Amino acid sequence: MYYLDSNIENLNRIFDQHKRQGYLRLDLNENPGGLPEEFIRETLAEVDQEFVSQYPETLEFTTVLADYLGTDITHLCLTNGSAEAIRYIIQAYTAPGGKIVGVVPTYAMFEVYSKMYGRNFIPVEYTEDLQMPIENILAKMTDDVQLLILVVPNNPVGNLYTDEEVETLLAEAKKKEITVLIDEAYHYFCPKTYIKYALENEHVFVTRTFSKLFSLAGARLGYAAGWPQGIEMVQKLCTPHNVNAFAMKFAQKIITTDGMIEGMIKLQKEGREYLVNSLDEHGYAHHGNEGNFIFIKPKTDPATLVDRMKEEKGILIKTYSGIGSLGTVLRVSTGEKQYMERFTEALYELDK
Repeated sequence: MYYLDSNIENLNRIFDQHKRQGYLRLDLNENPGGLPEEFIRETLAEVDQEFVSQYPETLEFTTVLADYLGTDITHLCLTNGSAEAIRYIIQAYTAPGGKIVGVVPTYAMFEVYSKMYGRNFIPVEYTEDLQMPIENILAKMTDDVQLLILVVPNNPVGNLYTDEEVETLLAEAKKKEITVLIDEAYHYFCPKTYIKYALENEHVFVTRTFSKLFSLAGARLGYAAGWPQGIEMVQKLCTPHNVNAFAMKFAQKIITTDGMIEGMIKLQKEGREYLVNSLDEHGYAHHGNEGNFIFIKPKTDPATLVDRMKEEKGILIKTYSGIGSLGTVLRVSTGEKQYMERFTEALYELDK
């Protein structure tokens, strides 16, 4: 008898197949400038026939990454982007019909993976002023919940939790035997990281990606950090040779190049500061203090503005609806100052 999993049959997925080359890409939280061309050429110069023809070997890069993080390789599992790590943690640490608690709106794949595996995603919604009181999260952490997902900072809202709030949530999770997944895809853009809890405690994972600040979205590389036995379970779900050799080469070069990460962070912060100050000067309401993204309330119709930005200015941005008291807004990725200048110039010309 033919069989089709009803969870897959009923799953609603959206696959973006639009051509984006040649545009200023401020729609998917990538680094619009990317890595320096000279750096790319120098790294590719190290690639030879053997490198391309053999399966990827992960030990060297995992060791470099572990040293960078101040841990050892037993605490890390490399994955094909952090999305793969998230998927495997949900698969391994929740049961069919099990409950997963997470805030909304957030990264869509948390709920997609929950539905894919027949889990019950329990949303915690933001207040009208886009706050997330942890009391609202705690209220959803019932005894039958199996996984709590926290995103620091949360995409797309851009909020953070205090250390005390995170510790309160972790203590409640431990009390009720709830595994915790903290996604830190955007941690380089903010002062907070909670990876120490994943490295020092059981049933806490942190996932990270090299797609954002590191500008490797096209190469696909991420990782899960956690206690050794938990990482071993995630590793069991990985396909053989799941991590791209080119991605590891670039990531290792970035990590081992003195001052490179700090330089990229500095450029991103300068661009964001310019954008926020410019929006304030022109009377725009906006939201999102952390991350490389921001909500902007336009003065004209958001959907029309998105279309005009693309057609007339070659700039890709998105709309987002239901954002508290702001309603429907623009969602814009931030980047270096030169790209923020181009965006604001187009915004002020078209949005009137």
